[in-house]
Amino acid sequence: MRVHSQYLRRLSSAQDAVARIRSGDTVVLGTSIAEPPALLTALANRARAGDLSGLKVFCCLPTQHSARTVFSPDLSDCIESNSWFVTEADRSRHKVGLTYYVPTHVHQIPRLMQENMSIDVMLTTVSPMDRYGYFTFGASNNYSGTAARACRTLIIEVNENMPRVLGDNLLHISEVDLVVENHVPLQEFQSPQPGPTEETIGRSIAAMIPDGATIALGIGGITNATGNFLKAHRDLGIHSGVFTSTMVDLIQQGVINGKKKNIHTRKHVFIVAQGDRRMYDFIHDNPSMEIRPASYVENPDVIAGNDNMIAVNTILELDLTGQCNAEYMSGSQFSGTGGQLDFVRGAFNSRGGKSIQAFTSTARKGTASRIVPLLRSGTAVSIPRMDVQYLVTEFGSVNLKGKSTRERALGIISLAHPDFRERLLKAAEDMYLI
Repeated sequence: MRVHSQYLRRLSSAQDAVARIRSGDTVVLGTSIAEPPALLTALANRARAGDLSGLKVFCCLPTQHSARTVFSPDLSDCIESNSWFVTEADRSRHKVGLTYYVPTHVHQIPRLMQENMSIDVMLTTVSPMDRYGYFTFGASNNYSGTAARACRTLIIEVNENMPRVLGDNLLHISEVDLVVENHVPLQEFQSPQPGPTEETIGRSIAAMIPDGATIALGIGGITNATGNFLKAHRDLGIHSGVFTSTMVDLIQQGVINGKKKNIHTRKHVFIVAQGDRRMYDFIHDNPSMEIRPASYVENPDVIAGNDNMIAVNTILELDLTGQCNAEYMSGSQFSGTGGQLDFVRGAFNSRGGKSIQAFTSTARKGTASRIVPLLRSGTAVSIPRMDVQYLVTEFGSVNLKGKSTRERALGIISLAHPDFRERLLKAAEDMYLI
């Protein structure tokens, strides 16, 4: 009864809650499906009414909730938007300078919040309070726990549709300033269906993953295809930045059980879940699920703690020296580094581990090679050449570790589409690589 009384005392409308926000404040939003739609709508309405100016808003994995409200172009004069990871929801704004990317490894964000930022307000969606007074940060907590405890004012949006996810993911009512209730359907993220080329790549990657491995899979057609070819594997585990619907299938099929993991044995560890309603229902109050902050999950030393750690990610572009671009396209920020480099380093340092960067050999319907002589000036280097281990395309795989510049160039060219290999060989000669 005591915690219920605390809850009622803090209960507020969205409009009254955002009245606590002042001009010039720094506001942090929950990640992905934890973006609070009612609070963001109310905050955008205040800004449109001319009641706020000089706000700095930070997010990660922005969705349509923020894109249609506080990050709407008509509010750019009074709200400065900043993102630690770019998505489809805000790419167009990056191209015209209406939002800013904050380059950082995701596992460092909690520390940066404590040491480099002064957070005034945290806005996030949470799962309903239990009888002991605890909410969870739901299906997303890469930095929410840190921001919630570092801010001046914590305003939560309670949504009965947000799954209750266990792990280092709890928030007590005594830590909350204001509560807003808004029980709306969660955004769903449909997994892209792999085409024939992605399936070829996924089959190759699956063959590189041993039984008993712990896996981290990114999002996309290639990683989904990889999951589809793991159905004959045994005793896999999960230690991943993202939990996906593909992983649900593998758990239900008995492929993933986590029993060979060195740390968090039999637990599926991640920082954010993105999928459909079926996935949200599956992770709800599931004792095998553990959400932990990015400062832990994506710490390379922690990643290396599991033997046979296999980290699979995708890249956009690769040059003949081995430099990988996974975040920059057509002259602007396309995504972000996230935890990709952390998993590259952590997986390599794992006993028996591998880091795998996968990509289709061509883009633009086969008219452009993803393998280029050198990355263009100004293009972000997401993975330095010294860190790259395995590369996979539909034409095979190579391991760059320990290879000379000549061996690396020839191995990379072998992954290119045949239509581009001759010109890449000529470029390699001109660069004195071969």
